[in-house]
Parts: sequence; C-alpha cells; structure tokens
Amino acid sequence: MSHFIGELSLLHGWLRTAMQALALFVVISAIGLRRRRWRTWALPVALGAAAVVTALSHWYITSIGLAGDPAPVSLWLWIAMSGLAAAVLLLGWSGARWWRRGLAIVSVPLCVLCATLALNVWVGYFPTVLAAWNQLTSGPLPDQIDRLRVTEMQLAGTKPTKGVVVPVNINPDASHFPHRQELVYLPPAWFGSNPPPRLPTVMMISSAFNTPADWLRAGGAFDTIDNFAAHHHGFAPVLVFVDPTGAFDNDTECVNGSRGNAADHLTKDVVPFVVSNFGVSADRTSWGVAGWSMGGTCAVDLAVMHPDMFSAFVDIAGDRSPNVGTKDQTIARLFAGNAAAWAAFDPVTIISRHGAYSGVSGWFDVPASSGAHNLAEATDPALVATSTDPSVNPEGQDAAANSLCDIATANGITSAVVTQPGNHDWPFAAQAFAASLPWLAATLGTPAVEPVQLPQRSRGASH
Repeated sequence: MSHFIGELSLLHGWLRTAMQALALFVVISAIGLRRRRWRTWALPVALGAAAVVTALSHWYITSIGLAGDPAPVSLWLWIAMSGLAAAVLLLGWSGARWWRRGLAIVSVPLCVLCATLALNVWVGYFPTVLAAWNQLTSGPLPDQIDRLRVTEMQLAGTKPTKGVVVPVNINPDASHFPHRQELVYLPPAWFGSNPPPRLPTVMMISSAFNTPADWLRAGGAFDTIDNFAAHHHGFAPVLVFVDPTGAFDNDTECVNGSRGNAADHLTKDVVPFVVSNFGVSADRTSWGVAGWSMGGTCAVDLAVMHPDMFSAFVDIAGDRSPNVGTKDQTIARLFAGNAAAWAAFDPVTIISRHGAYSGVSGWFDVPASSGAHNLAEATDPALVATSTDPSVNPEGQDAAANSLCDIATANGITSAVVTQPGNHDWPFAAQAFAASLPWLAATLGTPAVEPVQLPQRSRGASH
C-alpha cells in the first residue's frame, strides 16, 4: 500500500482532481448560508481579499520569471481560493458554529495544497508523492557515502556492485558564487584501480526551481546511470550534479550577471575541482554537459561558449537563449539592463561570432505527443521525427531546438533534434536523459561502450 501511495502521480491522474474536489467542498461548506449581514459585507470583503492576494501573487511570480509559458489558470484560481478561505476564516469566526469554524480552519491548508499542486504541474518539480516526500524530508540519497568512505574503499580496493553518490563542498574562490552542497556520482569502475581510471564526466544541470539532488530524486538519474554501468562492466561517465542557482528560486540561467557568477562557478570552480579530486580526464573530449529546462539552455550555452572545455551537450527542452521572461525582462533581471552582457550569453550570437566549430556535438530533445514518431518507435533508428504537438511544448521548446540545431549544424556542430512522448515535466526529462545517455557516454569515450551514432533529423521535420 505504501508503495502504491508513493508512486501516485502529482502531475497527472486522479489524485489532484480528488484533492481539488475535497477542497472546493470544504470551502463552500465553510462559507455556507449565513445571516444577511455576512452576505452583504463580510463575504464581499473576503472576495476582495482573494482578488488582492491573487493580484499580488501574479505580480510576484511574474517578476521572478518562473517559466517562459503562462501559468495555468488553475494556479490563479487556487491562489484566489486560498485567499478567500483565509478571509472567511478570519471574518466569519465570530458567531459561527463550531463545525463551521473547523471547516474554515481545514479549508485554508487544503486550498494552499491545491495551489501548490497547480504550481507543481506548471514547473513539473515533484512527479510523484514519493519524490515530494523524499525531497521535503531531505533524506539521504540512495547509495550516498561521504568522501572519507570513498577514500577507505579506494585504499582497500573495494569495488562496489553499484555506483555511489558523494556530497562535495566546492571552493568558490574563482567565482565567488554562493552555492549549496553539490554531488558526484562515481560508477563501480572508478573503484577498479588506484589511482582511478581517467573516466569522462558529465555536468548535470536541472531546472530553474532546483536543488543539486533533483536529477537524482525527481529525474531518476541514479537508476539510469547505474543500469547503464551494469550493462558495461561497471563503466559509465562520472556525473557531477551542480548548483547553478545557489537557492531554490534564484533562476540564474547559468550566466554571470546580477544574480551571481553562475557560469564562472560551473567552469572555474566545478571542473577543476572534479578533475583534481576524482582523477577524471581533463581533456575536452571527455567532458559533456546535460540539462533539463533551464539546464538545457545552460548546456547549449556552456558548450558553445567553451568548446575548449566541453565536446558534447544534451539539451532537454531548453529555451533558445537565457530566458526569465521577455527579452527585455531577461536583460533587466539577469544583466541589470546590459544588452551586450545578454548577447555574450546568447547561443545564436555566440555561435555566429565563433564561426566553424570542430569536435562538438549536441542532442536536442523535446516533448512530442504520444501519437508522433519518436526515438523508441522509429522503424529506422537513424530517422527520428521532430514534428511535435504544440500542447506539449507550451514554451516553444520544439521551435527553439530546431532553430538552435539549424545554426549549430551550419557552424560545424554535429547535432540532431529528437522527440520523446511526454510533457514539460521531470518524467519527460528522465526519459530523455535515458535515451541520450548511450550516445553521450560513447561520444565522450567511456570505456567498454560501443560507438553510438547521433540520430538523424527526419526529412519531414517541421521547423
């Protein structure tokens, strides 16, 4: 039973509908049919309070640029219901019967929960009940060990049957970027020798609302990479789960700007640290970057800005350029109004200025409707359709991917757009990473991994 509850979806299915129906019933019951005085002044005041709460929430959420697409109507409705429930509780307490007071008290957290679920659908942060529980309780990750234990295993020649996750505190001296604890995944083969083999490394970047553990919890990356290692004699890339934002809601888009020097942290703090502390290869041909949503935008940006550091990228449903609203809003919020600074982190501008690249390749992955062709269903794996359903690409990730793929290909970056069935959420990100991993690991030269060709864009692809 506990497993059944843990696997309940918070993004699709009946659970959200049931919670919304319960909350609506409780709110209506809490309001009820009361005296005329209540109906003529208290209830209108409560409705006005709900409108004010909704307007302030809209201003705040819009101001921090949570996502490129508009928020779902259900979010604003449940924020309004939360404000209404709170106002009913305060204004209707006097003279109300005990049971109506009880319903009024319960209605507030129920409405807030429904608003939170609507927000979650928008940003796709918690795919299941279990993912939400694990994240909110901050429990240890599967197979998490500390640095001391890693050293002990290395000295003793202990090779685990599964990979391990190691928390690391990376010195920010080069970037001065305040960041949270980050994580490194070491595959079993890393423990096969002392010093360890010079394995390739993939920098893993998550969405705008994030913690460094998101790829491991919500994105299922641990199972994906561990299963891959199990099928390749323990070999897999080392994964480093970075913190490009420094806080849960500080969307930096991985740039150097008014929200911190996130780009410098990733390139000047993280890369040297992982090379020196875990003995991975420092060669550019052995480094890749993979990201989802904001992280996908970051992946392209880092690869095209630093072809001397990264040779491959996976962009999962990223934007065409750093994005926290409109272009003007992005320039104002991320670069304090400096358009030249924005251009320095715009992939199209960067690629055009750089000209021909050599030895760089990229995998763009965007959602497609379940009826569209995709990588898993293509009769010829070399042909992957890129036509997508606008309803599952609310931020226009398909157009962004095709546009970036065109200019990248024209400038020597071998790239393709691939589709998976799904929506803009963590289950899609998990699926896309699993699909791209064999290509990415092979491209970076992972031992025991056979070459994997980058899928080709179908001739019928829409642009």
